[in-house]
Amino acid sequence: MNESHEDRLKRLKMRSMRRGIKEMDLILTAYADANLAKMSPAALDTYDALLRENDQDLYQWVTGQVAPPTAYAGLIQDVSQVFQK
Repeated sequence: MNESHEDRLKRLKMRSMRRGIKEMDLILTAYADANLAKMSPAALDTYDALLRENDQDLYQWVTGQVAPPTAYAGLIQDVSQVFQK
C-alpha cells in the first residue's frame, strides 16, 4: 500500500472508531487518540493487524478473559491500560 503517514494515521483512527461493538469503539478510539501519532512504523503495522481481528476476540483479550496471541501481547497490555490511567 502506498499511503502517506498522515493518511495511514487517519485510516487507523477511523478503523479504531468504527468497530462492531461499542465497547471496542470506546477502548480503541481512546487508545488511538493517545498513541497513534507517536507510534513507530513497526508498531503501526502491529496495530493495523490487530484491527483486522474479530471484536469479540479483541474484547476478551483486552479484558483479560482470554490470553492474547503472543504477537499482540504487549499491544493488548497497552490498550487495556487506557481506562486505568
